[in-house]
Amino acid sequence: MKVAIPRERREGETRVAASIDTVKKLTALGLDVVVEKGAGAGASIPDAAYKDAGATIAKTAEDALKGADVILKVRAPLVEEVPLMKSGAVLVAIMNPYREAAVLVACAAQGVDSFAMELMPRITRAQTMDILSSQANLAGYKAVIDAAATFTRAMPMMMTAAGTIAPAKVFVMGAGVAGLQAIATARRLGSVVSATDVRPAAKEQVESLGASFVMVESEETKAAETSGGYAREMSEDYKRKQAELISETIRKQDIVICTALIPGRPAPLLVSEAHVKSMKPGSVIVDLAVEQGGNCALSEPGKVVDVGGVTIIGHLNMPGRIAVDASNLYARNLFNFLSTLIDKETKALKIDWADELVTATNLTRGGAIVHPQFQPAATPATADTSAGTGAGSGEGEGR
Repeated sequence: MKVAIPRERREGETRVAASIDTVKKLTALGLDVVVEKGAGAGASIPDAAYKDAGATIAKTAEDALKGADVILKVRAPLVEEVPLMKSGAVLVAIMNPYREAAVLVACAAQGVDSFAMELMPRITRAQTMDILSSQANLAGYKAVIDAAATFTRAMPMMMTAAGTIAPAKVFVMGAGVAGLQAIATARRLGSVVSATDVRPAAKEQVESLGASFVMVESEETKAAETSGGYAREMSEDYKRKQAELISETIRKQDIVICTALIPGRPAPLLVSEAHVKSMKPGSVIVDLAVEQGGNCALSEPGKVVDVGGVTIIGHLNMPGRIAVDASNLYARNLFNFLSTLIDKETKALKIDWADELVTATNLTRGGAIVHPQFQPAATPATADTSAGTGAGSGEGEGR
């Protein structure tokens, strides 16, 4: 059985869907692994390393995909890539189905059975396949590192003969996977850290990391988390009260890390233009939700902007800025999922279509869009072909 690892073609994507370790594991299962030339360049994996691990190097995407039974990718393919895949092939990637309806239509038309890794259910059995957690962890870490690099003061308290330097004050908005990692990283750098989240359950986690918890408490917050662990969208009244609390808190901060996301919806606006202007010159805001509209009103996708002396960082694909580790973790997530779809004796695909891992992630099958959540919108007339970085951006935050 042939497994193809094509080069990522979406702008700004540096990650790759296979590591040296997972190539070795795939070949050990008796699979033929074909990697497109240059696929691992952005993650510092040369073709020779893949070859030494047991893979074959293909010169082009067409060569890599020709006859492939399984295609592993980081992000959804471009529409024009889909016809290179054979009918009946299994495609596993961050499919971004909320924004890539045209790709779903193309996969269905081509007869490709596609699976979205970001839809993996939050159950114990799927923890090792959870790409949202693995990528958001790195995004939260990198957000703080980028902020520290931009900040024109020291992060920790320093006592010198010339005087004492006060520690930086860091405020993390959203205490999901990325937010908790941001808290931990900022604390390691010696900052005074506070955080907020609409879910009361986050308070204990935040405080266990040594940060203080800031939250508007009301009856609504008791139901602020879905059964899947995501944050619900709150009422307008709650948003108003939260904004008042944020106004008081944010003006005292040196660094603000925004991580709040709602799956399939625009990111909630948490930091207004007035909030930004209330901050001291030299302050820094990092918006990890910028690809879904942003938590900060003044952040711009893919740009670092200055507003009255406040730097707002809106980097796209934050995990891709640490491509080596992001690729290694993502590749392990992929392997752990793929291994459940393969018969260990015949070395062939044996998919249990009733398995909850499969039903939760399967988008297209047998020439049709089968996921009920995406059937109505996924038509050529309404297809949104905008490219997103998928789970690469702190995707899954608020979890």
